[in-house]
Amino acid sequence: MKFSENWLRQHVKTSASRAELAATLTAIGLEVEDLTPLGEGLDGVVVARIVSAEKHPQADKLQVCAVDAGLGTPLQIVCGAPNARAGLVAPLATVGARIGELTIKAAKLRGVESNGMLCSAKELGIDADASGLLELPDDAPAGTPLTEYLGLPDASIELKLTPNRADCFGVRGIAFDVAAATGSTVEPLDAEAVAPVIEATVAVELHAEGDAPRFVGRVIEGIDPQAKTPLWMAQRLLRSGVRPVSFLVDVTQYLMLELGQPMHAYDRDLLKGPIGVRRARAGEQLVLLNGDSVVLDSQFLAITDSDRVIGLAGLMGGNDTKVGAQTRNVFLEAAHFAPAAIIGRSRRLGLHTDAAHRFERGVDPELPRIAIEYATRLIREIAGGSPGPVVEAVLPHYLPAPQAITLRRARLVRVLGTTVRDAEVERILSALGLAVEAVDGGWSITPPTRRFDLVIEEDLIEEVARIHGYDAIPVTLPGGATRLVNPGETRASEFDLRRQLVARDYLEAINFSFVDAGLLEAWSLAVGSIPLANPLSAELGVMRTSLLPGLVAALARNTSRQQARARLFELGRTFAASAGGPQETRRIAAVACGDAASEQWGVASRKLDLFDLKGDLDSLAALSNAQLEYRPAAPPFAHPGRSADVFRGEVRIGWIGQLHPRLQEALGIETGVHAFELDLDALLERPLPRARLLSRFPSVRRDLAFVVADAVSWAQLRETASRAGGDLLREVDLFDRYVGKGVGDGCKSLAMRLIFQDDSRTLTEQDVDSAVAGVVAALDERHGATIRR
Repeated sequence: MKFSENWLRQHVKTSASRAELAATLTAIGLEVEDLTPLGEGLDGVVVARIVSAEKHPQADKLQVCAVDAGLGTPLQIVCGAPNARAGLVAPLATVGARIGELTIKAAKLRGVESNGMLCSAKELGIDADASGLLELPDDAPAGTPLTEYLGLPDASIELKLTPNRADCFGVRGIAFDVAAATGSTVEPLDAEAVAPVIEATVAVELHAEGDAPRFVGRVIEGIDPQAKTPLWMAQRLLRSGVRPVSFLVDVTQYLMLELGQPMHAYDRDLLKGPIGVRRARAGEQLVLLNGDSVVLDSQFLAITDSDRVIGLAGLMGGNDTKVGAQTRNVFLEAAHFAPAAIIGRSRRLGLHTDAAHRFERGVDPELPRIAIEYATRLIREIAGGSPGPVVEAVLPHYLPAPQAITLRRARLVRVLGTTVRDAEVERILSALGLAVEAVDGGWSITPPTRRFDLVIEEDLIEEVARIHGYDAIPVTLPGGATRLVNPGETRASEFDLRRQLVARDYLEAINFSFVDAGLLEAWSLAVGSIPLANPLSAELGVMRTSLLPGLVAALARNTSRQQARARLFELGRTFAASAGGPQETRRIAAVACGDAASEQWGVASRKLDLFDLKGDLDSLAALSNAQLEYRPAAPPFAHPGRSADVFRGEVRIGWIGQLHPRLQEALGIETGVHAFELDLDALLERPLPRARLLSRFPSVRRDLAFVVADAVSWAQLRETASRAGGDLLREVDLFDRYVGKGVGDGCKSLAMRLIFQDDSRTLTEQDVDSAVAGVVAALDERHGATIRR
C-alpha cells in the first residue's frame, strides 16, 4: 500500500514527525518498506507562466521564453524542454534557489541571458517524469510558491502489509491504527447521503448467492465531459503510485485508495439493464479495459448487462461499456464480493489489479454505500451532474456479521506477562474502532466489519500488545521447570542422515512442494497428484507426488551452468490424493551425476555408477541398522536394467537407479543421472539396542562357495542361510564372486563366510557340521545352489 503522508495526516491529526510516524507504523506491524521525501528544499521555486517563446538564435533545440513569475516584469529564461510554449504554466526556480545539488544562477546560454530555470517534475524531486516541464493548471496564480500550491513538502510512504490486514489497503484504515498508537482521533468522514435530483435508475440483480451478496449503484446524468481531475486529487494519486487517466476513472481510483473500496464507472448510455452478477458460462468471451480478450468459465464472477458479460467482478471492467472523453451520463458501481470468489482468478488470466488485490483479502461489506455517496459528492463538486437514487441489491444472510469477543483481564495479563491499565485497554480498542463494553472480569468487544482478522480472544490481546508497544512489555524468562526431551533410541536422527550425506559430498536442496503438472507427466508420476485451487503460477499448479522431479530439475540447472559434477539431496514431503483425503509422506531423495570423485592425482577418473549411489544409500541404512534388499524394477522414468526397488524386510520403501535416457533428453541433461528416493520414516526406524554379553567361547568359521543362477541375488542367499543356520550362526558375509572358467553359462559362484558361536559352551565339530549341512540343504532347496567343487 502506497500513499501520501499529507493525505494520512488529513485523516488523523498527529504532531509526530515524519521519522516518528514511520517508526510508529513499523512498530505496530505496518512495516514501512519505502519512504520517499517529496518537494524538500524548494524555497525560491514559484508558479510561473510562459508569456512568449521564441527560437534561440544559436541553438535549434532551445527557446528564449518571457516568463511571468508574479514580479511585474517578465523574466528571460532559456529553456530546452520540448513542451515549452506560450501560455504554459510551469514551476520556475528563481536565481538563488537550490534544486538538488544545483544552485540556480544568472547565466548566458549560447550568448543569451537566462535568469532562472523552468523545471520538470523529476528535477524538483516530486515525480519520475523527465519528459518535459511539469504542466500546472492554467488558473494557477503566477508567483505563488510551488510548495504552497502543491501542498509540499510531502512524502510517499509504502507499507509492506501482511495478508490479514486488508483494512489497511485504504488510507482511512491506516489512520485508525495511527490514531490508536499516537493517542489521536480519526477525523470524521464527509460521506453524507446526497439527495437524488432525478429518477433515473438501473435495476440490479444478484444471482451468485454468497459470492456477491451486495451491489450498490447510482446513475449520475449531465456530467461535464471536459472536467479535469483537480490538482489536489491528481497529486495524491501520483504520490500513491497511480497515474491520473481521466476524471471519472481517477475518482474511482481515489476512493479505492482512501477508503479501500474498489469501484467502477460505466457509460450509462452504453447500458441496457438490468445489471446482474452471476457465474460466467463456459466459453463466454470478454474484452477487458486493457484490451485483452479472455475466455471465461464457471470459476469467474461476471457482471452482466441484460445477460451479456460487461465485466469481471472484482477484477476488471469490460471495454464495451467504459467511460470516455464524451461520457455525460455514468453508472457508478460499488459492490462486495467474497474473497473465495476472487482469489486466484486474476492470476489465471495473467493479470494483477488493485481491485483483485483488495477483494482477495477482504473488503468491508458496509463500504459500498458509503463509497457511492462519497463519490457522488466529489463528482458533483468537480464536474456537476444530477444524481438519481441509490439502488442497492443485498442478500443479508450472506454478509459477514460482527461477533462479540470476550477479552478476559486475567488472560490478557497472563499472555502479555504484564498489566495494562483498564483505561488504556479501553482507549486502544476504542481508538481502533472497536465497540467496547465492560463486563465482569474483562470486556465484551465487537469488531467493526472492516476487521476480518479479529475473531478470537488472542487477536484482541495482539491488538493491545502492538499498540501498547512491544518495547513496553518486560522481557522475562519463562517460569517453571524445563522439560528436556531426549531423542528416542528406536529412531535414527534426521540430523545424522543430513550429516552423513554432506560427508559423502552431497549438498542439501530445498524445493517448492508444488510443481508443474507437465513435469509430473514427463516423469509418469501424475497419478494421484493434487491440483492447487490458487496456484502462484501455472508452472506451480500441483502438489508434488515425488521429490525427484524437483530435485533433478535443480540438478539440471546446475549442470547447465558448467557444474559437471553435482550431488544434491532433499528431505521433504510428497502429497497424493486418496479416498480418505490428501496424504502426506515424508521422504528422502538424492541425485548425482558426473565423476565418482572430484578430480585429483591420487584416484583415476571414472564416471559415477549405480554401485556408488548404492554405497551412499547403504551408509544411511547403517545409521538405523537397516538391512536393505534391492530387487530389479523398471518404473517408466528409470533406465531398464539399471534400477531397483528398495525393500526393508518385505516392505518396499523406495527406489534406486539411473534415469531413463529419453527422460534425461527431455529434461535437457546430457550426462547420466543416478538417484534414489525412500520413505524417510521407514528408513529411520531401528530396533531398540539391547545389551548382550560377549561370548567367552571361541567362534568357528566355515567358508563355502555356491554356484547359483545369475538371477539369484546375494540378499536372497543371505536371508535363507541366516534362517537355516539357527541361533548358532552369528554372521553371514560374502567375500568373493566369480564368473568364468569352471562355472556354467548363466551362473555365478558366490563364496560366503559363516561364523558359528555359542554363549554357553565350545562348539564341537559335530555341532558345526550339522549347522552347515542345514544351510547347504536350504540353499539347494530354495535357490538350486550347489557346492562348487
